Amino acid sequence: MPATDDDTLLPFSLPNIRTKKVTAAFDGGAISSDGGVFLLAGADKRLGLIDALAALFPDSRDPAQISHSIADILRERVFAIACGYPDGNDLDSLRADPAFKMVCGRLPESGADLASQPTLSRLENTPDLRALVRLAHGMVDLWCRSHAVAPKSIMLDIDDTADTVHGHQQLSLFNAHYDERCFLPIHVYDADSGHCVLTILRPGKTPDGKEIRGHIRRLVRRIRMHWPATRITFRGDGHYGRKEVMDWCEQNDITYIFGLAPNKVLAEQVFPKLDECCVRRALAQAEKVRDFTMTRYAAKSWSRARRVVARIEVTRRGADVRYIVTNIKRGSARHLYEKVYCARGQAENLIKRHKSQLASDRTSCRSPLANQMRLILHTAAYWLVRTIRAAIPRGEALAGVEFSTIRLRLLKIAVRVRETASRVRLAFAANCPDGVLFRDLIGSLFPRPT
Repeated sequence: MPATDDDTLLPFSLPNIRTKKVTAAFDGGAISSDGGVFLLAGADKRLGLIDALAALFPDSRDPAQISHSIADILRERVFAIACGYPDGNDLDSLRADPAFKMVCGRLPESGADLASQPTLSRLENTPDLRALVRLAHGMVDLWCRSHAVAPKSIMLDIDDTADTVHGHQQLSLFNAHYDERCFLPIHVYDADSGHCVLTILRPGKTPDGKEIRGHIRRLVRRIRMHWPATRITFRGDGHYGRKEVMDWCEQNDITYIFGLAPNKVLAEQVFPKLDECCVRRALAQAEKVRDFTMTRYAAKSWSRARRVVARIEVTRRGADVRYIVTNIKRGSARHLYEKVYCARGQAENLIKRHKSQLASDRTSCRSPLANQMRLILHTAAYWLVRTIRAAIPRGEALAGVEFSTIRLRLLKIAVRVRETASRVRLAFAANCPDGVLFRDLIGSLFPRPT
């Protein structure tokens, strides 16, 4: 990218090669280190994501005084996040990057520069609570419309993650479990596709049943506007198996499978099976015996008895028993635990991509509304990178790789940009290892002209 600060233009030297002196400077002109941003533009074109968000975004500016449209500002910010620039300050330099300017519809050299950091900060602080709800609903709507046919059933993984803060942001609380001050945003993913459906910023404490019920109720209501006949299942760990959540799910034809904390009553009910496993291990002198059993259990606060599955594992060091509660009527205890519930571990990997590889924990604004807006922007970046990943053919070496690898191999590609009177020419590195794949992805992501 071109330099804007005179200090960066000072030349510097590198070790000599044989008898020749090596000098260098950041004076290459119209060169971008993020040539893969064109793939992000193609993914956005396929999804219609940024334009959909821009249409829902509040804009009270005087049209006669506007230099940057909401769509351009959002596109610039989301593409920068996907390329590894999570801080708005980075856009003070990237605003003149020729590749970024082109994907925002501007000519690389003669076109005006993009929005700077102060404009981006104003954008993040613009939406009020109602606007943020509209944006979240818009992303759910877009996810539903991305399906050509309504699915017969969907599995939604719901979980929270610690988002450590280093200041006094509103909603941040000290969490004794994580031993730090943090937020605990909730993430919801489509288990089948890995699509991030919803992210909700919330205080750094474990959510109670009423709060979880409210989030699930609003999400289900929005999904059923598009898919009234689709069977919806929620899957989560122990602190999502609250009585308010289970009661509401049963009243609204929603299936669930949640973790369940152990207690004395459950231990008594599964003791015969546990004792059997201990005897089997002792007689066979086995390293481990693993078995499952099913029972009916009702806590005092529950409205009814529910189906509980116990996973029992006995080793030389002792016994370990884990429980889940579900209203799924079919399936053996082993199937429900190993095949259905344990698959939720994939959601933790998806959260790592969202938080670690796309830096969605950069919630450093003081206002919780601005931080929620940042979560939406990072979720949009997640959608775009995931779309590129899904477009890679299965036989390719990069098929199914992590988002960080996609950024390294496909987005961080140098390109020289030359603008003439009649055309713009992009010159990528002749020895790019993934050049063939890059070219094929451009062809598949951008609609062919008719």
